[in-house]
Amino acid sequence: MDKKFIISGSPHIYAKDNVQRIMLDVVIALIPATLGAFYFFGLGAVRVFFVSVVTCLIFEYLIQKFLLKQKPTINDLSAIVTGMLLAFNVPSNLPTWVVIIGSLIAIGIGKMVFGGLGQNLFNPALVARVFLLISFPVYMTSWPKPIASAGQLSDVVTGPTPLGILKESGSISAASQTGELPSYVDMMLGNMGGSMGEVSAILLLIGAIYLLYRKVITLHIPLSYILTVIIFTGIFWLIDPTKYADPLFHLLTGGLILGAFFMATDMVTSPTSYRGQIIFGIGCGVLTALIRLFGAYPEGVSFSILIMNAFVPLIDRISYKHFGEVKA
Repeated sequence: MDKKFIISGSPHIYAKDNVQRIMLDVVIALIPATLGAFYFFGLGAVRVFFVSVVTCLIFEYLIQKFLLKQKPTINDLSAIVTGMLLAFNVPSNLPTWVVIIGSLIAIGIGKMVFGGLGQNLFNPALVARVFLLISFPVYMTSWPKPIASAGQLSDVVTGPTPLGILKESGSISAASQTGELPSYVDMMLGNMGGSMGEVSAILLLIGAIYLLYRKVITLHIPLSYILTVIIFTGIFWLIDPTKYADPLFHLLTGGLILGAFFMATDMVTSPTSYRGQIIFGIGCGVLTALIRLFGAYPEGVSFSILIMNAFVPLIDRISYKHFGEVKA
């Protein structure tokens, strides 16, 4: 009987959970925030969500079946996770055709061009988000207000996000005087403008706790990421509290919690060692804070994670002590 030597993509770490079970856990963890987004943004969020998920599944199947001549692996649920995260990173009023383009970029460019799951260098959903932001900036920066606060039945009333208000105003004191900033309670609950993944800190944290309980992720990346942002923004807030927002504002607004727990922790595009994960999280935190405080864009989570994704091979290289290595 002939023996087969099977070579697969890294990381080569034995675990009892398979890809499908891990992806299912991520789907379950995202359900509370998904339902919250449906509540706050109505049918628009439902449309964007299902279009994103379904088209990601379709594109992965077609690319594997007809272009790569591979056996389709959509039953591993990774395409569903990509579709959910893409929906979480775009406005709920985004035109359907733009969502479809995003799905194609996420699966085709962000994932399959590298060889599929386990071989992609960058987070596919974030690749698509940045592509859409650069290609369709008007659509990608038109944020619906929650339907309850807007007094509407659909997402037809738009406005800037809290981070956008801060960036446009130039200082937290000027932003506060506009009367458009939500309260910290609203930020915590999700009653503010933004993408589906920026709305409710509480619901996202519920999902994060589930992932930690299931040991799908550890605290190394999220904790180092969030603490770095808190420390970095806290220093500038202490220097000039009239200009810079306090750390709690930065924690509850934007995509920090979503990015820290659900995207920066992606097993494929993050370091495998605990030391490397801490370095990765700190790098994401510094870049996020720098972009928010001094960059042209109000939000820096997507850019910071993608930039640090590129450094993961180097981080892994310097984080591990190689077997048999002897220092001179």
